[in-house]
Amino acid sequence: MTIRVLIADDHKLFRQGLMSLMRTRDDLVEVVAEAETGQEAIRLVELYRPDIVLMDIFMPQGDGLSATKEICSRFTGTAVVMLTSSENEEHLFEAMRLGASGYLLKSLDADELFDLLTRVIQGEVAMTRTMASRLLKGLATGRHEMDGEKEKLTEREADVLRLVAKGSSNPQIAAELCITVNTVKTHLKNILSKLQLDNRTQVAAYVAKAGMPGDKNKYHPTG
Repeated sequence: MTIRVLIADDHKLFRQGLMSLMRTRDDLVEVVAEAETGQEAIRLVELYRPDIVLMDIFMPQGDGLSATKEICSRFTGTAVVMLTSSENEEHLFEAMRLGASGYLLKSLDADELFDLLTRVIQGEVAMTRTMASRLLKGLATGRHEMDGEKEKLTEREADVLRLVAKGSSNPQIAAELCITVNTVKTHLKNILSKLQLDNRTQVAAYVAKAGMPGDKNKYHPTG
C-alpha cells in the first residue's frame, strides 16, 4: 500500500527537499500535493483526501494548528502529523489536543520518518523519543490539569491508559497486561467514552496535559 501524503509548509526549498526525499521511497510514499498556507492545506485535503498531511506550524493564512483542527474535525480519513522546527511544549500539547497523529521535528532522520509514517497508517502515534519523553514528563508531573471530572475508570482501564500514553500499540499492551488484543480494544473504547475523547492520539494528549486520572486524589477506581 502506498501512503498518499500532502506536504504543508511555507518554505518552498524545504518542500522541494522533502518531495525529493519521498521520491527515494516511491514504493512506500506518494506526494499528492503541496501547500504553503494553512487554508491551502485544508482546500487540498478536501480535493485529494491524502492519508497523511505533514503539517508545519508556522504558516501564513491560517497556521498549522488551526488547519490541523479543521482537518481533523472534517476529514476523519486523513491523519495530520506535525513536521516542525518548534520544540515548544505548548505547541506539542496543543497539536495533540486538536487531534494530530504525531509531532515530529524537522531534524528527524529520513529512515525514522518513513518508519513513523508507516506506524501512523497502522493507527499508532508518530513521535520521536524527544517529544515522547516530554509527553511522559507531563504525565509524571501532572502539571497540566483539565477542567471538570470525567467518569471514573476501572483499574484495568487505567493500566491501558498509561500504556497508550506511552505510545504502546494494542499488541504490546496485550502482551504487557496478559490480555487479548480484543480486550485491549474494548478497554480503549471504554476509555474514549469515559474521557470524552475521539482517538488514542487524544488519549496521549489528555494524559500529557492533565496527568493520569487520579493524580492529586482525583481518581478513584471503580474496580
